[in-house]
Amino acid sequence: MHRYVARANVEHYLGILKDAGLTMQQRSTTISLLVVELDKLSNDAEHLEFAESKVAVSRQQVAQAASIRDSAPAGTTQRQDAERHLIHLENVQTLLDDFCHRLRNKVGPRSV
Repeated sequence: MHRYVARANVEHYLGILKDAGLTMQQRSTTISLLVVELDKLSNDAEHLEFAESKVAVSRQQVAQAASIRDSAPAGTTQRQDAERHLIHLENVQTLLDDFCHRLRNKVGPRSV
Protein backbone atom coordinates (compact mmCIF):
# COMPACT_ATOMS: atom_id res chain seq x y z
CA MET A 1 0.00 0.00 0.00
CA HIS A 2 2.79 2.45 0.86
CA ARG A 3 4.26 2.01 -2.64
CA TYR A 4 0.97 3.03 -4.21
CA VAL A 5 0.78 6.11 -1.99
CA ALA A 6 4.40 7.02 -2.75
CA ARG A 7 3.80 6.70 -6.50
CA ALA A 8 0.62 8.76 -6.26
CA ASN A 9 2.50 11.40 -4.30
CA VAL A 10 5.28 11.47 -6.92
CA GLU A 11 2.66 12.01 -9.63
CA HIS A 12 1.02 14.75 -7.56
CA TYR A 13 4.26 16.62 -6.83
CA LEU A 14 5.41 16.40 -10.45
CA GLY A 15 2.07 17.87 -11.48
CA ILE A 16 2.50 20.75 -9.06
CA LEU A 17 6.02 21.42 -10.35
CA LYS A 18 4.68 21.98 -13.89
CA ASP A 19 3.10 25.23 -12.68
CA ALA A 20 5.28 28.11 -13.86
CA GLY A 21 3.60 30.38 -11.31
CA LEU A 22 5.01 28.66 -8.21
CA THR A 23 6.97 30.83 -5.84
CA MET A 24 10.51 29.79 -5.01
CA GLN A 25 9.33 28.71 -1.55
CA GLN A 26 6.50 26.60 -2.98
CA ARG A 27 8.85 25.04 -5.54
CA SER A 28 11.48 24.28 -2.91
CA THR A 29 8.92 22.71 -0.56
CA THR A 30 7.41 20.62 -3.35
CA ILE A 31 10.82 19.38 -4.50
CA SER A 32 11.66 18.42 -0.91
CA LEU A 33 8.43 16.45 -0.65
CA LEU A 34 9.11 14.82 -4.04
CA VAL A 35 12.59 13.74 -2.92
CA VAL A 36 11.10 12.12 0.21
CA GLU A 37 8.65 10.12 -1.91
CA LEU A 38 11.32 9.10 -4.43
CA ASP A 39 13.51 7.94 -1.58
CA LYS A 40 10.68 5.68 -0.40
CA LEU A 41 10.65 4.05 -3.84
CA SER A 42 14.41 3.89 -4.29
CA ASN A 43 14.76 0.84 -2.06
CA ASP A 44 12.90 -1.35 -4.50
CA ALA A 45 14.19 -1.90 -8.04
CA GLU A 46 10.72 -2.92 -9.22
CA HIS A 47 9.97 0.79 -9.57
CA LEU A 48 12.40 1.17 -12.48
CA GLU A 49 9.69 1.10 -15.15
CA PHE A 50 7.74 3.75 -13.22
CA ALA A 51 10.90 5.88 -12.93
CA GLU A 52 11.71 5.52 -16.62
CA SER A 53 8.20 6.62 -17.59
CA LYS A 54 8.52 9.71 -15.37
CA VAL A 55 11.90 10.53 -16.93
CA ALA A 56 10.44 10.23 -20.45
CA VAL A 57 7.52 12.53 -19.64
CA SER A 58 9.86 14.99 -17.97
CA ARG A 59 12.11 15.06 -21.05
CA GLN A 60 9.10 15.95 -23.19
CA GLN A 61 8.17 18.75 -20.81
CA VAL A 62 11.73 20.13 -20.90
CA ALA A 63 11.71 20.05 -24.71
CA GLN A 64 8.34 21.80 -24.82
CA ALA A 65 9.48 24.46 -22.33
CA ALA A 66 12.66 25.03 -24.37
CA SER A 67 10.54 25.50 -27.49
CA ILE A 68 8.33 28.02 -25.69
CA ARG A 69 11.39 29.87 -24.43
CA ASP A 70 12.95 29.90 -27.88
CA SER A 71 9.78 31.32 -29.43
CA ALA A 72 9.71 34.28 -27.02
CA PRO A 73 11.46 37.45 -28.19
CA ALA A 74 14.89 38.00 -26.64
CA GLY A 75 15.02 40.48 -23.79
CA THR A 76 11.33 40.28 -22.92
CA THR A 77 9.84 39.34 -19.57
CA GLN A 78 8.02 36.53 -21.39
CA ARG A 79 11.39 35.05 -22.39
CA GLN A 80 12.83 35.52 -18.89
CA ASP A 81 9.82 33.79 -17.34
CA ALA A 82 10.06 30.96 -19.87
CA GLU A 83 13.80 30.61 -19.13
CA ARG A 84 13.15 30.38 -15.38
CA HIS A 85 10.45 27.77 -15.93
CA LEU A 86 12.77 25.79 -18.20
CA ILE A 87 15.50 25.84 -15.56
CA HIS A 88 13.05 24.54 -12.95
CA LEU A 89 11.94 21.73 -15.24
CA GLU A 90 15.56 20.85 -16.03
CA ASN A 91 16.26 20.63 -12.30
CA VAL A 92 13.35 18.22 -11.86
CA GLN A 93 14.65 16.26 -14.87
CA THR A 94 18.05 15.96 -13.20
CA LEU A 95 16.42 14.73 -10.00
CA LEU A 96 14.40 12.11 -11.89
CA ASP A 97 17.41 11.04 -13.95
CA ASP A 98 19.38 10.50 -10.75
CA PHE A 99 16.54 8.47 -9.22
CA CYS A 100 16.30 6.32 -12.35
CA HIS A 101 20.07 5.85 -12.42
CA ARG A 102 20.06 4.62 -8.80
CA LEU A 103 17.34 2.09 -9.62
CA ARG A 104 19.19 0.89 -12.73
CA ASN A 105 22.27 0.28 -10.61
CA LYS A 106 20.19 -1.92 -8.29
CA VAL A 107 18.75 -3.91 -11.16
CA GLY A 108 22.11 -4.42 -12.86
CA PRO A 109 22.52 -5.30 -16.53
CA ARG A 110 19.28 -6.11 -18.27
CA SER A 111 18.81 -8.05 -21.46
CA VAL A 112 17.02 -6.12 -24.15
